Amino acid sequence: MRTRFKYIASPYVITRLDDDLLELRAPNASPMTGDGTNTYIVGHEELAVIDPGPDDPGHFSRIMGCLTAGHRLKAILITHSHLDHSPLARRLSAATGAEICAFGDSLAGRSELMHRLAQSGLSGGGEGVDTAFKPDRILENGATFLLDGEPIRAIWTPGHFGNHMCFRWRDVIFSGDHVMGWATSIVSPPDGDISAYMASLDRLQAERARRLYPGHGAPVDDPQQRISHLRNHRQGREIEILSALRQSPLTIMQLVARIYVDIPVELHPAAGRNVFAHLIDLHCRNRVRASPDLTSSALFSLIGTE
Repeated sequence: MRTRFKYIASPYVITRLDDDLLELRAPNASPMTGDGTNTYIVGHEELAVIDPGPDDPGHFSRIMGCLTAGHRLKAILITHSHLDHSPLARRLSAATGAEICAFGDSLAGRSELMHRLAQSGLSGGGEGVDTAFKPDRILENGATFLLDGEPIRAIWTPGHFGNHMCFRWRDVIFSGDHVMGWATSIVSPPDGDISAYMASLDRLQAERARRLYPGHGAPVDDPQQRISHLRNHRQGREIEILSALRQSPLTIMQLVARIYVDIPVELHPAAGRNVFAHLIDLHCRNRVRASPDLTSSALFSLIGTE
């Protein structure tokens, strides 16, 4: 019978989530990271660390303190290479010899369109990119490896970031920043891609996991409901954008001012990134026109009759 543990997590506290699962929360709270980044230690004798977090010496010491004698750190799994998830992997790998495993570097998984937008000068936003990130082992979608004889399976879930992966262990999934309970994920082009994000939601929902352990915030105990909510939220945002453009052509920040009326002004730039992600998707589907070109400074208008 599975032991039930009460969820209480905060920076500097080690939380036991299950018999073979610990969580440590990095002390990097912010509007983008909630109470901080969740680091997970999975396994019994053979261990894997999922998302060691930012390069914080105190967080590193707490992780190392959990790697007691008789426990071998076999792998360091990275959901994606934002600065709040991956940088500490290098220090941890050097100290333990464990392989850093991920879908690829910080450019891996980008669509051709996102590559073109980046080449035209569009840069990422939000949490910041770990540009130096380079895994020791590339994990393809569906790749598995054994931990204490049990498989962990990698699931490629681009959208929040091109190289984003989730990891299935038993009947739970470590969902990184793709699905969280405390907030929706920022999708910031060229690193983020709404078209890929929606497809990845479908892929994750098809897994029918019992629980999700996200990159920030508390576990998600109703994955099916939460994923459906996130899908509906994105579809609703698209409807809001089209409705606003039906009245007149608008820039991204004009759209933000009309749509995001319930968030602080300091979060408007991040909201603008999400709006641009939707506009790129709508542009690719021939729903909106960008003048003079598809850039973050363009004037957007509807194509045809809505």
